[in-house]
Amino acid sequence: MKSILFIFIILCFIHGEEMMENAIYKYDGNGRIIIPENSVIDTLPKDGGANWNRLIFEKSPYLLQHAANPVDWYPWGDEAFSKALKENKPVFLSIGYTTCHWCHVMEHESFEDENVAKLLNKNFISVKVDREERPDVDNLYMEVTQMITGRGGWPMTVIMTPEKLPFFAGTYFPKKTRYRRIGMLELLPQIIEYWDHKQDSLITDAINMTDRLKSRHYNRSSYDSKLSPAALKNAYTRFLNSFDEEYGGFGKSPKFPKPHDYLFLLKYSLRDPGSKSFEMVEKSLKEMRMGGMYDQIGFGFHRYSTDSKWLVPHFEKMLYDQALLIHAYLETYIYTNDIYYKNVVEEIIEYVLRDMTSDMGGFYSAEDADSKGEEGLFYIWTIDQIRSELNNDDSQFIIDVLNLDEKGNWHDGENKKTNIPYLTNLWEEIAAISNQDVDGIMNEFNRIRQILFNIREKRVHPQKDDKILTDWNGLMISALAKSAMIFDNQEYKEAAIEATDFILNNLRDEDGGLLKHYRDGPSSQKGLIEDYSFFIWGLIEMYQLTFNPDYLENAIELSNYQIENFWDNEYGGFFFTPENGEELIVRTKESYDGAIPSGNSVAAYNFIRLGRILSKPDYENICHEIVDYFSPNLNKYGSGYTFMLQAVEFMTGPSYEIVIVGDNNQKTKELISMVNKVNQPNKVIIYVDPAKIENLSEIIPFIKMYKNTHDDPMVYVCKDYLCNMPTNDIGTIMKQLNIK
Repeated sequence: MKSILFIFIILCFIHGEEMMENAIYKYDGNGRIIIPENSVIDTLPKDGGANWNRLIFEKSPYLLQHAANPVDWYPWGDEAFSKALKENKPVFLSIGYTTCHWCHVMEHESFEDENVAKLLNKNFISVKVDREERPDVDNLYMEVTQMITGRGGWPMTVIMTPEKLPFFAGTYFPKKTRYRRIGMLELLPQIIEYWDHKQDSLITDAINMTDRLKSRHYNRSSYDSKLSPAALKNAYTRFLNSFDEEYGGFGKSPKFPKPHDYLFLLKYSLRDPGSKSFEMVEKSLKEMRMGGMYDQIGFGFHRYSTDSKWLVPHFEKMLYDQALLIHAYLETYIYTNDIYYKNVVEEIIEYVLRDMTSDMGGFYSAEDADSKGEEGLFYIWTIDQIRSELNNDDSQFIIDVLNLDEKGNWHDGENKKTNIPYLTNLWEEIAAISNQDVDGIMNEFNRIRQILFNIREKRVHPQKDDKILTDWNGLMISALAKSAMIFDNQEYKEAAIEATDFILNNLRDEDGGLLKHYRDGPSSQKGLIEDYSFFIWGLIEMYQLTFNPDYLENAIELSNYQIENFWDNEYGGFFFTPENGEELIVRTKESYDGAIPSGNSVAAYNFIRLGRILSKPDYENICHEIVDYFSPNLNKYGSGYTFMLQAVEFMTGPSYEIVIVGDNNQKTKELISMVNKVNQPNKVIIYVDPAKIENLSEIIPFIKMYKNTHDDPMVYVCKDYLCNMPTNDIGTIMKQLNIK
């Protein structure tokens, strides 16, 4: 009998999905299950046995979390929809991600429940999607959810026809109805009743919904206007009107960091020095860093603050937040030369390189909010824990500085007397209160903080989503490269090079395009617009850091691929999905700069910069056409499109192209470093080493005209299509760059 069962299990693994239905598997005794080539999946529950569904063969940590559910899950693919069509069943689509707290809640409450599973398995084809693995599917059905409910979020629940046409959408549903939120045990029978007896009506609703979707993306009539000259000021005014004077940020709660808002406001402050732009940036960035949304013990930012004070975070940590916040604090450092912002950048990078970097060089996606089933447990402290680990002086010091309280210092901590560490004063203020110098008080804090960090490391860590996503890695590469450039930091430079090489070597397909992600090998999923835009941004920053033409050449190749496979030749703008990718019911275009900037926004910024570096008007035209296409959005609600407004800032000027010609020696390096650190964000730099001019001229033909007949490097500054005489006088260079 045992041998028959063993053969059956092996056959199921060999034939994969063909023999998955109703298959029962056992653990190997160590809480692991062996799959082909002796690789192991060790993210599964260790309770002795389970009914495995098709998700056991997936690589996504989020899908693997659901592999032991009694729900007969399918991954997104032809098999699921073919079966739905054959059996005339609606499709139950559930979308989430690994570090989503309410996704965990819905799984434990509903998808692990036998009664819910019976309803789903009998009447639906259930499909589970990782939003980070398939952002194209997520993007499309999130728009549906927002259209139907007026809001969106994860977990996302969409019910559709076998032809993928949606007719119902929502977010989190409990098992049983609570207050006004319908439960799964009540919702599913209602859907079944409608499908069995009013299917024609549901299908009509689904067709109408799909037509509304198409009209939003394919109707050109609303895209005939041009960008208003007042768009930048109008966006600034919206921020001014919603600014929280007491705690920084915008609105009340919850508060999201949205670093590109601060990047826009920094640039706007140069355009309008009399505005409150910089004041809003500085207040917000300092309050965020002092709050509980920042991990005061191990560094890095949590996802967002649930309150207006930045005190109580949603505790997950996302790679993209770290990358974009590095950009925001770094640009503020360039603007102010205040070491406070430099320290924050260095702390975030310390966290990323320590906890979010794979041995192969790529960066992991996220860390969960939960550990041991409780959100934030890894990060919170009781006074007793502090006093049991530290001596009296150290414990009192840390209690005072990090505002810890015997009763707990946050609403959910009052029952268990837990605390979220946070600061209420800047270090200068803390030092003044303690009658100590700033360096001394900071050194004292960091000594004790390191002790607490080492203690915390022994706790059960939140789960790490170790997918390596091309787009988010592009963001981190751009942040690291620019930090390396501004700080002259070799460690950051090497980390950026390793990550870039990892993407180029592992996530390019045979036709030169990008692949979406890597986990236990590269995915077969084609890259989407954000993968191209974000990684090209990283390549541009790598070129500005190293002046290695290989990075520029890769940026050109991928930009051309992006135009060929994503560009809308009829109306303009980039589609979210490639022409050679999977066909969904609607091919959307995304422009809203939410938690991360849109692919179109970053593409506009990339193409204007590449156009200036390469002296390639065709690339500049791409930027202009993107801005033209989305100008109604920018005119109406520019504060929701702040990364695209940075492309507008560059496009409308003043902007600068700086060519530095000189031997690769110390003088030249010092000059390049000085120009890099100039507070003039709308600039690109091209370095010409006379000994290697032939290599660069193959990519930038006009560069042959630049000669250097002096011993010292020469600088050519061009502003808004007009060029100055070359010089190596620092004062003249600063004047030409409008630096006073």
